[in-house]
Amino acid sequence: MTTSDFRTRVASAEDALRALFPETPLQLNEHLSAQYGARVFLKREDLTPVRSYKIRGAFNFMRKRIAAGSATDKFCCASAGNHAQGFAFACRHFGLEGRIFMPVTTPQQKIDKTRIFGGDAVEIELVGDFFDDCYAAAKAYSAETGASMVPPFDHEDIVEGQASVGLEIERQLDGEAPDMVILPVGGGGLASGLTRYFNGDGAPEFHFVEPLGAPSLRTSLAEGKLVRLPQLDGFVDGAAVAEIGQLPFETLRGFGAERVILSPEGRLCQTMLEMLNVEGIVLEPAGALAIDALRSLGESVRGKTVVLVVSGGNFDFERLPDVKERALRFEGLKKYFILRLAQRPGALKDFLDYLGPDDDIARFEYLKKSARDFASILIGIETKDSANFAGLLKRFEEGGVSYQDITDNHILADLLI
Repeated sequence: MTTSDFRTRVASAEDALRALFPETPLQLNEHLSAQYGARVFLKREDLTPVRSYKIRGAFNFMRKRIAAGSATDKFCCASAGNHAQGFAFACRHFGLEGRIFMPVTTPQQKIDKTRIFGGDAVEIELVGDFFDDCYAAAKAYSAETGASMVPPFDHEDIVEGQASVGLEIERQLDGEAPDMVILPVGGGGLASGLTRYFNGDGAPEFHFVEPLGAPSLRTSLAEGKLVRLPQLDGFVDGAAVAEIGQLPFETLRGFGAERVILSPEGRLCQTMLEMLNVEGIVLEPAGALAIDALRSLGESVRGKTVVLVVSGGNFDFERLPDVKERALRFEGLKKYFILRLAQRPGALKDFLDYLGPDDDIARFEYLKKSARDFASILIGIETKDSANFAGLLKRFEEGGVSYQDITDNHILADLLI
C-alpha cells in the first residue's frame, strides 16, 4: 500500500471517529519547553473518552467489520486495560455484544472503568496473570463462538485507526511536520501507524520509548528479528508486551535499536509525580513514557519542535505510595538496610548517633531474641540529599556496624519491604 493510499484510509478512520469524540488537543507545554529549550507539545491522548489512543484502533476495526457485513454481532478481545476500555466503548456505541479477557492482576480501577464504558454490552472475564493467558482464552472463545477477535495492535485496521493521531497532529500544526515525534511503544500499533503516516520527505525524527523492564521493540531491532522476551516487569502494565506485533515490526524494522529509549521504572515514577505536582496531569506509568524520554534525549531536543504522544490516564491512586517509593529509591533519597546490632540495652540509642541531621527513619522492624548476642534489624532511611548516604555508610564502617544494603536487591526488597 502506498503512503497516499494509507493516508486516505487514515483520513476515513479519523472522520468516522468524530462520532465518538472531538480531536484531542495538541498543547504547548511551557514547563517542559523551558526545561529543555524546545517547543514541546503534548498530544493529549489521555483526554479521549477512555484516556488512551486505544479507542481509535478498536473502533476502526469494528467499524470496518460492520461495513463489510460481518456475519457475527459478537466481538472479543484480550487486554490488560486500555485496549479493553476502547473496545468496551466501541461495543456500546455500535450496540454489539463483547467479551473481554483481562489478567487477574489488572488494576481494579481499569476493570471498573471498562465495565462503565461497556455497560450491558460487554462481559469481563479475568484469566491468568499475564496478557498471554488472556490472549489464548480470547482466541479459544473466538474459535468456539465465532466471535470476531479485535486485536490490540497487530492488524492493518488497528494501525490505520491509531494513525489518526498523526493526521490530527499535522492539522493542528497547520500542515507542518514537527522536527521530532516521541512515541510510547507496547505492541507497536501507534508507532507503526505514525511512521507510515509521516513517511517521505520532511518526515520528523522518530524516537520510541519502552519500559526498561519490557524492551520488546529494542531487543527485536537489535537482533533483526521478532524476539519474545522470556520475562517482563509488569509495573508499566499499559506497555509491558513480551513480543511486538509482527505487522508493526515489519514497519519499524528499518529503524536502529538506538532509536528506542528505555525508561527505568523508577525514573518514570519521578516523571509521573512531576507532571502531577507541577502540571496537574494524572498519568499512569505508560502515559508518562514519552515525557520521560526527554530525560534521555537532553540537549538533542534543544531548539526543536517536539511532539510527545501522551496516552494513558487510567491511574489508580492506590498505587501512588508505590510510585513515590520507586521515585525516591531511584533518586537515591531512600535506602533500605539490614543491620546486625548487639542485643544489649542502649544499642539502638547508640545507633541513632550515626544518623545525620537530614536523615529520617522511614521503616523499622526489630525482633528481640534473648538467646542471641546480636539482632537483625530492617531499617529504611530517607534523606534530603543522596550524597548524605556516603557519609552515613562511612560512619557505619568506622563504627563497625555490620550492614547490608538491600535497596537494589529486588528479590529481597520485594519480600521484606
